[in-house]
Amino acid sequence: MIKDTILIQNDDSDSDVSMDVDSSENEEEESDSEQSEINEDDEKSNEQEEDDLVKAINASKELHREHPPAISIDDYVGGLCFHPINDLIALGNLYGDVLLYKYNNEETNLVSTIELHEKACRDLKFSNDGEILYSVSKDKSIMITDVQTEKLKASYDAAHDVPIYTITVLSEDTFATGDEDGTVKLWDLRQKSQTCEFSLKKMNDYVSTMLTNDDKKYLVCGSGDGSITTINIPARKLHCQSEEYDEEFTSLGLFKNDTKILASTSKGKMYLFNWGEFGYHSDEFPNLTKKAINCMVPITDNVVITGGEDGNLRAYSLFPHRRLGIVGQHNFPIESIDVSNNGTLIASSSHDNLIKFWNVQYFETMNLQEQIKGGKQVQMKYNLPSSKINNPSDFFKDL
Repeated sequence: MIKDTILIQNDDSDSDVSMDVDSSENEEEESDSEQSEINEDDEKSNEQEEDDLVKAINASKELHREHPPAISIDDYVGGLCFHPINDLIALGNLYGDVLLYKYNNEETNLVSTIELHEKACRDLKFSNDGEILYSVSKDKSIMITDVQTEKLKASYDAAHDVPIYTITVLSEDTFATGDEDGTVKLWDLRQKSQTCEFSLKKMNDYVSTMLTNDDKKYLVCGSGDGSITTINIPARKLHCQSEEYDEEFTSLGLFKNDTKILASTSKGKMYLFNWGEFGYHSDEFPNLTKKAINCMVPITDNVVITGGEDGNLRAYSLFPHRRLGIVGQHNFPIESIDVSNNGTLIASSSHDNLIKFWNVQYFETMNLQEQIKGGKQVQMKYNLPSSKINNPSDFFKDL
């Protein structure tokens, strides 16, 4: 009986062990199953996080990809110009070459290098249809190039006695050039001889900039001698010359349906002239900084963007007079600026050999009546959306 009892106990014990093993196996299977489900959930969660991260990165890229990336070149850029129709920009460099870049919001690509001048290319302009490129150089030459074929249509090897500083296109066949000595010349491509149609020497320093309006009656020239000189184009004669200011005129812009000229200076001032009344300014825009304004470009009929010696691109409303803020920044002085064919982009070049693009489309909906709150120091540092630099006051805005 004892033996039987023992056997029975052993049987019971074996049975108990067997039941424990089965239970353990089941528990392990359930644990493995649960772990597998957890792992699957973790994998799904990780995949979801990765998807969300990728989406966030892509969304961030799309959010900030509103202008082309900067172009970095090896040589100093003397001038730049957007093509009037295609997404193409021309750059004139220190060695007299013209570089043509295609651009979009993703990339910029060099499509051609045209060797035109022996010395620095200082200024260049496209014709209104974009088929012709005009360029001038320190080597005193003018080159007229077919953009499609990249072949010269005309060349003027000794167009001026001294280096040429600027050029402006007047019509399909006529253009004007200004040099370092204050001489302005009018040219006609239909003339077989390489001589200008008209030449005027009334300024005592370099011709910094020239412009005309749709009527093409007057050519208005700014000079380093502090004067505004106006030529009657049809009559081929001097119209008038302003009194001399104690600062250099560096750039000009047309506003208010071509009824106003804005002129910037080497002392950071801006003067308004009425069209047709070029002898003396009608209004003065208070200067924000005493550093030179080197270039300007009209964005709308009432908004101008200037490029300064301090490396800042600043926007102003002319009527009413408002400082709108900083559009963008360079680390060195800004030398040239232009606006794209659709008006949404501007490009600027600096002494750091960088050409930067800025999306300025927000000016279409911007409230020009709103004033920047704060004193002069705040206004000098106020950044607009395109600058990508936040204003200190924005930190507290939502608190």
